[in-house]
Amino acid sequence: MFVLFEEAGKFLAGRILSEAESSVQVELDSGKRVKVKAANALLRFEKPAPAALIAAGQQLSEDIELDLAWEFASEDEFSFGDLARDYFSADPSKAASTEQQAAALFRLYDAPHYFRRAGKGRFKKAPPEILQQALLAIEKKKQVMAQISAWAEALGKGQCPDPVRDQLYKILFKPDKNSPEYKAVVEAARATHKAPLDLLQQAGAIASAYQFHWKRFLFENFPKGTGFPAVQAPAIKDELPLAQVQAFSIDDSSTTEIDDALSVQGLSSGTVTLGIHIAAPGLAVLPGSPVDALGRARLSTVYMPGYKLTMLPDEVVQSYTLQEGRNCPALSLYVTLDEATLAITGTTTVLELVPIASNLRHDKLDSVFTEEFFEKAVATPPADVAWGPELTFLHRLARHLKAQREVVRGKPENFNRPDYNFGLDNPSGKEPEGNETVSISIRKRGAPLDLIVAEAMILANSTWGEWLAEHGVPGIYRSQASLAPGVKVRMGTKALPHAGIGVKSYAWSTSPLRRYTDLVNQWQIIACVKNGRTAALAAPFKPRDTDLFSIISGFDGAYGAYNGFQAGIERYWTLKYIQQHALTELTATAFKDNLVRADDLPLVLPAAGAQGLPRGARVRIRLGAIDEITLDVAGTVIERLDAAVDEAAAEAVEEEDNESEMAAGPISIAVDMSDVASDTTASATAADS
Repeated sequence: MFVLFEEAGKFLAGRILSEAESSVQVELDSGKRVKVKAANALLRFEKPAPAALIAAGQQLSEDIELDLAWEFASEDEFSFGDLARDYFSADPSKAASTEQQAAALFRLYDAPHYFRRAGKGRFKKAPPEILQQALLAIEKKKQVMAQISAWAEALGKGQCPDPVRDQLYKILFKPDKNSPEYKAVVEAARATHKAPLDLLQQAGAIASAYQFHWKRFLFENFPKGTGFPAVQAPAIKDELPLAQVQAFSIDDSSTTEIDDALSVQGLSSGTVTLGIHIAAPGLAVLPGSPVDALGRARLSTVYMPGYKLTMLPDEVVQSYTLQEGRNCPALSLYVTLDEATLAITGTTTVLELVPIASNLRHDKLDSVFTEEFFEKAVATPPADVAWGPELTFLHRLARHLKAQREVVRGKPENFNRPDYNFGLDNPSGKEPEGNETVSISIRKRGAPLDLIVAEAMILANSTWGEWLAEHGVPGIYRSQASLAPGVKVRMGTKALPHAGIGVKSYAWSTSPLRRYTDLVNQWQIIACVKNGRTAALAAPFKPRDTDLFSIISGFDGAYGAYNGFQAGIERYWTLKYIQQHALTELTATAFKDNLVRADDLPLVLPAAGAQGLPRGARVRIRLGAIDEITLDVAGTVIERLDAAVDEAAAEAVEEEDNESEMAAGPISIAVDMSDVASDTTASATAADS
């Protein structure tokens, strides 16, 4: 005696060896013995042989028309034997053959949309409306599968269907693996043995490398677009006194969000007062307001060569920016100093209207206010140069403050690697297309005007950070426990030391038009100005405020993504510069493994032959092919330019590696561009200024 049984969704048959009340011992054709539950033993038979029955039943089942079987089936629950008799036998009193029963069983199991399983070989036919829905779904699935095959075939032939093109960034970076567009790309990639990115690129899905990087960034960070809804900048209702100063800002010509300005009073009197004046949107833009919601959604301005996405709408920014010729609401820190020793004798923070006399611009004045200028000015103050005496004092103060911080740091800051300015032939100011002529100029780190602004901002951020802590008011701080390798800068609500900068605490507060953290800290500082020792009760954010931690978390992620995009798109323009100037060779400095850093461009790349070279070794490399999509380029060392490595230079290279090792390196299309190293002093001060 044989038995046909079901096990894990498969039908098997074998010889019955023994039976118990709840199970059957069966020997398969392979000789394997299995224990089968009695409920799963569906059909007993004497002939044909088990293998022959299954083969015959499967072949015969294909001839059963499901629509006809469904019509024949009883409205009540029935067995597969009942259906086989009704379908195959002309005489209802005669049972169907063993092969016919097996065929009915197989067909019923394969058609769950027609027949629902009731267990132990019994079934019940689906209601008509359910069956109709199921058949429509099956037909739709067939059409989708046909569409997938058609799209995959087109991709394989180098043609990109519009639906796939429209889903390009989703397919590559946030795929819905059940979508037909994604399945078509996978199918085509397997058929052509190509990586999905290569396949799509060859099929013309990526029309422009620049647009690929730009739209990918927008897809991941601005899925609803970059426009702002219509909002009106709220008016400042506070009655503010007019400051008796003449202030000036120092920014690039492209800067529209002028957050900070400086003033100097009392020169040659023995006691000098430095004013650090910060735009005060926090007086009008309140937590929870519509404008606040816009800032919190974006969290920071996004910078890139030739373009930027501001944190706040331009009409809002222009209401609070420190524009020359206006009396601007400001949060001012006044620092009193001994003019001879530069010792700080006192600080005070006030809210006021500050007359902005000038908006000075780096790119127009860096060539005037040089180190040589200030060296001569110390002996002979330049009375004929606008702002010459004030800037001369501020430069002297900045060098003094920097030296004090370096004592705390335990070692000097290195500014050996320059900053780079990118310029695009894009006079309209609209989004770049990616084919503009690019210029790259070198700007030495620690240039006098940079140093003046950076040190003033560090002084304000550290002073206000400590002031918040003294009032028991939480703020958003950046801290670094030590300068040991691997110790990163962290954000938190406690006033902890920042070893990289060399200050007791550091709370970003000087860019409230460009960074949301600074706006939050400004609200907290304003509460201290207005309420004094009771500020903790009046501040918008209280200690252990979960909303404050949420802001920190969101800002950390967004700021990293924005900086990662900026680094990647600057690399794009660097590679464009190489192509536009037909550069085939570069001088570079070895710094890690087989990586080298170009001496005159913001470019990191692997170079064959650099493996094993000491840090700081200078080499000449020949450039290979450029891939604008992966932003990759490789080189080959063709000449060693130095006989031995200067130890001081090597140490500087190593310290700079900790700052931003791969910010100018190639990016991977398969992962997020968010690998931005933590800030040391150089990157922190650059961001503030």
